[in-house]
Amino acid sequence: MGDGVLIYFGYPQAHEDDAERAVRAGLTVIEAVGRLRAREDLRVRLGISTGLAVVGDLIGEGAAQERGVVGETPNLAARLQALAAPNTLVIAEATRRQIGGLFDLADLGPQALAGFAEPQAAWRVIGESGMLSRFEALRSGETPLVGRGEEVELLVRRWQQAKTGDGRVVLISGEPGIGKSRLTAALAEHVAGEAHTRLRYFCSPHHQDSALYPVIVRLERAARFARDDGPGKDWTS
Repeated sequence: MGDGVLIYFGYPQAHEDDAERAVRAGLTVIEAVGRLRAREDLRVRLGISTGLAVVGDLIGEGAAQERGVVGETPNLAARLQALAAPNTLVIAEATRRQIGGLFDLADLGPQALAGFAEPQAAWRVIGESGMLSRFEALRSGETPLVGRGEEVELLVRRWQQAKTGDGRVVLISGEPGIGKSRLTAALAEHVAGEAHTRLRYFCSPHHQDSALYPVIVRLERAARFARDDGPGKDWTS
């Protein structure tokens, strides 16, 4: 659109993590633009908003052809993009709620934006947070465990058997959102007072092309590597 780009997440196919996908894409765009070779330094500003929008028919011709979109959401994203400093990504409050603690954010406070009667909360995305578990990052409080007494009892029984030297492996599988992570958290609560070593490895739908990604992330966190560490990093302590 002119000298900018409008990108839809959730259209034509919606995903439960569209807000997270949009933020990850935005951070990657900033990094990629910074690597482009040009006569002048290239900079980009991005804004993300989450909400309802009505997508209409194609309008325009040739390279200028685009979908007609009506709604407050794309308008807010455009205003946030104009608010953003060069090489930064600014998101709306609705987007912030959906990404939970997956990213580190800086609160920009309420912003008076053209076309909006009330000030709009805005947040600048700094980068991925240090939270290892998506279950913990996407939930602000403790989720109650309901109707899982039998499953918890089985897990605790297997744990008791393992402590006696009788090796045990338990596989918990099921559809997304039915409480698998919450069930493992319940087991962790039961064994918290006992001597044990807990190792957690998390797969990610965004890193399917990275071999052994869960192992790599575990080693990075154990060694306290940071994304922006350079070759001259001093590891002495």
